[in-house]
Amino acid sequence: MSKLDLYKVFCTVANRKSFSKAAHDLYMTQPAVSQAIMQLERDLDTRLFTRTSKGVFLTDEGRLLFEYANSAVNFIRVGEEKLLELKNLTTGELKIGVGDTISRYFLLPYLEEFHNRYPNIKFKIVNGTTLEICALIKSGGVDIGICNFPLEDPGFELIPCIDIQDIFVYGEKFKDIFSGPVSLEQVVKLPLIFLESKSNSRKYVEDYIWSKGIKISPDFELGSHELLLEFAKINLGVACVTREFSREYLDAGLLYEVPLMEEIPKRSIGVCFLKSVSLSPASTKFVEILENRLS
Repeated sequence: MSKLDLYKVFCTVANRKSFSKAAHDLYMTQPAVSQAIMQLERDLDTRLFTRTSKGVFLTDEGRLLFEYANSAVNFIRVGEEKLLELKNLTTGELKIGVGDTISRYFLLPYLEEFHNRYPNIKFKIVNGTTLEICALIKSGGVDIGICNFPLEDPGFELIPCIDIQDIFVYGEKFKDIFSGPVSLEQVVKLPLIFLESKSNSRKYVEDYIWSKGIKISPDFELGSHELLLEFAKINLGVACVTREFSREYLDAGLLYEVPLMEEIPKRSIGVCFLKSVSLSPASTKFVEILENRLS
């Protein structure tokens, strides 16, 4: 058995926490799986699993190895899938990492166009923050990410797609306060509603405000853009949102935009993927659709 085969067996056992289940998945006998793990442990001179009556569990050394081996095996699997897809786009899967808000307000028309052109390609959409999506790209969990920029990582190819504007919005209760343009110093004295701190959007705005010597302390930290709008609508505070994703509320008069003396600089949403890994044909076509429709 080759070293690569040993690592495939190792990763399958680690994921399934069972020699018998791994044997079933790999179409091998259980003794053959056990023998493969024993061989790998001998080669590495390290015990990788702890055997118990409830199954097998990784040792500390096993967990360290698994972190790297699983990513490598995933990349190999992705490479094999790409070779199959090269024949034509009649089979395959397009795996995209994206946040809920970007999915709803930006991505859907492009998914529709791609599906109409290549109906046999399956979609796998994984939701997450920008940082989570970047980790998924690096591990081979998704092919491309649609993320909030700026994104500082030299390992990624970045293609900006649309500019977006961060703004503050408020409900009826705060109408008298914003009769004219106000400064950021005035805004941050009010009850603030922000996305949670791990959000790339939140970090961008917070860094800009901090560059002005102003510190924020939000009264509410939420996990979705939709909740920001809803909390502002019921007058719980002033919410930091994206103008382009808040049109329904603003146009319907449910919320109002805070007139700032100086707007927060625009940022962008775009596609990111690893420079070191060639895109699959499906991913390449999807990126082409994005670029063509936005050019």
